[in-house]
Amino acid sequence: MWHGTVAAACALLFYYGLPLDLDAENWHGFGIVAFVPGVLGLVWLSVRRIRHAVRESGSRAGDLLFVLCVSVTFFALFYHQLALHRPGQFDGIETRTDALYYSMITLATIGYGDVHAAGQAARIATMVQVAFDLIVIGTLFAISTAVVAERVAARRSAD
Repeated sequence: MWHGTVAAACALLFYYGLPLDLDAENWHGFGIVAFVPGVLGLVWLSVRRIRHAVRESGSRAGDLLFVLCVSVTFFALFYHQLALHRPGQFDGIETRTDALYYSMITLATIGYGDVHAAGQAARIATMVQVAFDLIVIGTLFAISTAVVAERVAARRSAD
């Protein structure tokens, strides 16, 4: 369990410590170049970790939690930069904390409405995050359920 806490702490340190001093002219290219491979990398990492967790009967579910920490941080960085360099994409994102808040609220599929995607790029990025998060959370839930079912079955057969 402590691995998840360490992963979350490291993600926050990375998120708030990353220098983001790109000028607006160069950001657009950087944003696309970073976002697409970043999402593909997260998908690859997630598939790899999910396969490993399934092979190990769920003993590596912490790896999936790590993937969630990474994805929340990655999307928050993207949202922050998009809001900073493309005004009008978001209503309510002015700071890194606003972007992290939006990313976490999107992960939880709560959507309070105080911060929301207004532009097309922001809406597309949010849809990508929702799809990614649902797949990872659904897989995490399936693995956790399978582990609990295996343990219950093992106890019943031992009795």
